[in-house]
Amino acid sequence: MSISLNENLVKKKRRFLKADTQQKPLDTVLKSSKSSCVLELKDVTKSFGGLVAVDSASLAFSKGKITGLIGPNGAGKTTLFNLITGFLKPDVGTIHFNGYTINGLPPWQIAQFGIGRLFQDVRVFDKLTALENVLLARKEQPGENPLVSLFRRKSALNVEKKNMDEARKWIKFVELEEKEASLGENLSYGQQKLLAIARLLAGGFEALLLDEPTAGINPQMVKSVLNVIRRLAQAGKTVVVIEHNMNVIMEISDWVYFMDEGKVVTFGLPREILGDPEVRKAYLGI
Repeated sequence: MSISLNENLVKKKRRFLKADTQQKPLDTVLKSSKSSCVLELKDVTKSFGGLVAVDSASLAFSKGKITGLIGPNGAGKTTLFNLITGFLKPDVGTIHFNGYTINGLPPWQIAQFGIGRLFQDVRVFDKLTALENVLLARKEQPGENPLVSLFRRKSALNVEKKNMDEARKWIKFVELEEKEASLGENLSYGQQKLLAIARLLAGGFEALLLDEPTAGINPQMVKSVLNVIRRLAQAGKTVVVIEHNMNVIMEISDWVYFMDEGKVVTFGLPREILGDPEVRKAYLGI
């Protein structure tokens, strides 16, 4: 992308920010919804040798909202997820979650803070049932301790029953209750994605980073996945979605960030971002 096009996109962004009172620049969003903004990145940069994968990116994600993260291949979207979840450490900048600075922490610790991730390649246990897959995500498993099983058996059984009830609740939430006894390998790809989301919910994650949740699944299953994602936001989760299907982004997103060459080029309402002719031509080729 040329410098002139970048400048033109910025000018257009400023124009529609003024034209639409519902559209707010990032600073305004942060100030007006500070209490609901649980995940925030400030001037984050990550380089690999001479390649700048994420370049001074500032983004904010709010509780109860679905935020789309879009852009061409190589824009830095997945790298951003890797930075948030601790698989990469930023060279510069800070990442805050619920008021805590989390950049540089290991992935397991960031997960304990409440940030969960759905990977592009769904990672379910093929030889376990759907119910067993979800049960594994529960944090309290006293039965794993043989001493607890022996000397506090009643207490361990009560927790196990609670875990079972919770697992079934989340399987029902993603509409897989009829598949709870099915092995992971016998589920369709779309059902495996729903199962992975149920596992995130059973783990108690507050912020959910979903990497291409509708990719590779049939149209009917896409509807089921989108319905579940909407309900995640309604349940108060902070949802961030990387998606190449622009119809999906238009349908479910409250806000959209457009990235290119590691930079956040523009930000706003889906209809404004995806409706801009030059953005569509530059990023979508249409």
